Amino acid sequence: MAAELHVALVAADREVWSGEATLVVARTTSGDIGVMPGHQPLLGVLESGPVTIRTPEGGTVVAAVHGGFISFADNKLSLLAEIAELSDEIDVQHAEQELARAKAEDDTEAQRRADVRLRAATAGR
Repeated sequence: MAAELHVALVAADREVWSGEATLVVARTTSGDIGVMPGHQPLLGVLESGPVTIRTPEGGTVVAAVHGGFISFADNKLSLLAEIAELSDEIDVQHAEQELARAKAEDDTEAQRRADVRLRAATAGR
């Protein structure tokens, strides 16, 4: 059995996902980071981007995360996000429409959110 770490992905309004993982990849202000069991303790600021969680069964959970914090200690990883959605919760067609609207309105922040949602949705399928 592979070593595991406990992961809790929490948004401001709900617990998005919780369970065991062998690897979590997230984007921080310092760049992308991969966290595996036994990783050194860390505290960082999350950037908008997909978070990828590899489960012990070989599955993959992908979420679109928009801002927040990442913390790891004692084999427990907490991802505290302002906004987070699992890939299977994202309506791809709606996200594509949001991206097109944001581009038409030249809204950089909305473009970034829509792009992250689309990347997470397509990576998780």
